[in-house]
Amino acid sequence: MPIPEIVSRHLDERGVNYRIIDHPYAPSAKELARLAHVERGHIAKGVVLRDEDGPVLVVVPGDHWVRLHHVQEALARPHLDFASEEDIARWFPDCDHGAVPPLGMAYGLETLVDEDLFSLARVYLESGDHRHLIEVSEEDFSLLMAGARRGHFSHRD
Repeated sequence: MPIPEIVSRHLDERGVNYRIIDHPYAPSAKELARLAHVERGHIAKGVVLRDEDGPVLVVVPGDHWVRLHHVQEALARPHLDFASEEDIARWFPDCDHGAVPPLGMAYGLETLVDEDLFSLARVYLESGDHRHLIEVSEEDFSLLMAGARRGHFSHRD
């Protein structure tokens, strides 16, 4: 299977239409956009935060940075900080190192989504590996993010 089983199962269970795009190895969102020939701002990337209460996944456009204090305020969790690589590997066991899919709900993580992603006709999801991208429509992206908290959690780089 070209993408992690948990990701594939989550997409199928939600009943979304999606297309898998193969591309050469891409270690970053910037390189991914270049190799897959998509706008970096149309890529939904997952950023993992944690505190003593556990992990949180923040989904932001590929050309944005998480505003940590906005997430801390939105969740009333002032000690949230960026998760370690070891923690991320534990919470996303079927994903490649550094390839977090923006589907926290599939992994049982509280998920927040930046509003900027909901205005795009097509959204591209990091798949959980460094060689595939998942394309969904605006409607299917909204369906995938149902139940996630929405807000302005990032800024453009």
